[in-house]
Amino acid sequence: MGATVHPQARQILDAKAAVGAPPLWELAPSDARAGVDANASVIGAGPDVASVRDIVIGSKAGGIKARVYAPAADAPGVIVYFHGGGWVVGSLDGWDASCRALAVASGCDVVSVDYRLAPEHIFPAAADDAFDALVWVAGPDGLAAGRPVVVGGDSAGGNLAAVCALRARDAGGPPLAMQLLVYPVTDCDLNRRSYLQYDGNEFIVNRRDMVWFWDHYAPDPATRVTPDASPLRARDLSGLPPAYVITAEHDPLREEGFEYAERLRAARVPVEHRHFGSQIHGFFTFVNVLEDADKAVADAGAAIRAAVAPAKD
Repeated sequence: MGATVHPQARQILDAKAAVGAPPLWELAPSDARAGVDANASVIGAGPDVASVRDIVIGSKAGGIKARVYAPAADAPGVIVYFHGGGWVVGSLDGWDASCRALAVASGCDVVSVDYRLAPEHIFPAAADDAFDALVWVAGPDGLAAGRPVVVGGDSAGGNLAAVCALRARDAGGPPLAMQLLVYPVTDCDLNRRSYLQYDGNEFIVNRRDMVWFWDHYAPDPATRVTPDASPLRARDLSGLPPAYVITAEHDPLREEGFEYAERLRAARVPVEHRHFGSQIHGFFTFVNVLEDADKAVADAGAAIRAAVAPAKD
C-alpha cells in the first residue's frame, strides 16, 4: 500500500471502525448525510473571524444558500468554496471549521456555497449552482466588488471548482485569480490503480463509495464523460487560471488528481501540486485534529494571498 498512514489519521480511521456503522455505500443518502455532518463535532470549532453571515444567491433554479466568512473588513479577495461529499452529502455546517480556517489563512472572504445535492437533484444541478454562485459573487452586484476571485473546493467540491474554471474560460468570464483543487474528482473512470487499491471499507472513501456517489449524481453514464462532470476529459485545458492542487496518498482519487495537475502543466497553466504522502482522503477538513490539515490550509492560504495580491509595478 506504499506509504504508511499518518498516526493522527490512523486514529480517525480506528475511531471510524470502532463505531461499526454500515459502509456509506449501503446507506440511504439521508443517513449518510447525518453521519458525515457528525464529523463537525469531532473537528470542533474553527477560528474566530470578523463576521459570519448566511445569504441567499439568486440563480436560474432559485435561491442558493451560502455562508460568508469575513476575516477582516479589508479582505483583498474572495474565495468561492464548494464542500466535498460526492455531490450527495456535505453541508455548510459540516465544513464550517475548515472554511473559517481558510478565511484566516488566506486573509480573504470565503463564500461557502450550499449547492443542490443528488439524488434529489442530479447532474448538472450542482455544477449549475456552483457556476451561478461564482458568476454572482464576481458580478457587478456581487460580494467581490472588483476584488480578485478564487474558486476552490475539496473532493466533489474540487470537481465543481475545476468545472467552474472551465466554464468561466469558455464563457469569457468571470476572470479568476486561482483555482484551489483539493483531492478533486476529475474523472469518472473508477478502474484506475488507486481505485482498485482502495476498494475496502477501511478508509474514509473507497471505490464502492465512489460508485455510489456517481450513481446518485450522474445516473446516466453518458453524462459522466462530459467535461462538466469529468473535467479531465476536456480536450483543451489551456487558458485556465493557475492551479493549487492537493492530493493524498491513501485516496482512490489520487491518480486522477496527479493526472489533472500534469495535464494543466502540459497546457502551460501554472500549477503548484502538494502531495501528502501519509494522508487519507478527507484530511483537509480535519483542522484542529490533523497537523497536516492545519499545514495544508495554511499553505493553501499563503498561495491564495500571493494570487490576490496587487501586482507590483
